[in-house]
Amino acid sequence: MRVLWEKEVPTEIIRVSPRPVWKCRACPMYGKRPSCPPHAPDWREAREWVRAFKRAVLIKFEIDMENFEEEKRRAIMYLLEREREYFREGKMYAMALFPGSCNLCPDCPFERGEPCRMPTKVRPSLDAVGIEIGSLIDIDFSESVLYGMILVE
Repeated sequence: MRVLWEKEVPTEIIRVSPRPVWKCRACPMYGKRPSCPPHAPDWREAREWVRAFKRAVLIKFEIDMENFEEEKRRAIMYLLEREREYFREGKMYAMALFPGSCNLCPDCPFERGEPCRMPTKVRPSLDAVGIEIGSLIDIDFSESVLYGMILVE
């Protein structure tokens, strides 16, 4: 995993709608991970929540698709560390949003109906809360990348 760039965006340009949430329904992880619908905040609630921030940082990660799960886990850990950095800088409400379903644990107990091992680290995915990433950047589907976001202030 390699960070390609971090881009600050004003939250007023972030589009939140039901479209990404409906796309989540086609995912095999739908309802199985705590970062996914229906466990994530509703898109309407998320729209109001995003509007409570002034800026966000969008982060693009290059990943090795041969090692997808581990690369994604490293991207998620990077997002959580950046969130902690913002918190230490006094941005007490900074919050990361994951690129897709949570995969912090290689073997997710939540999928088996057991409690999450890391509930304080789980964050919703961008899609789960209805953020239309394609409204912020031009997506090149030939790239092996993931996108995460941190709502900052």
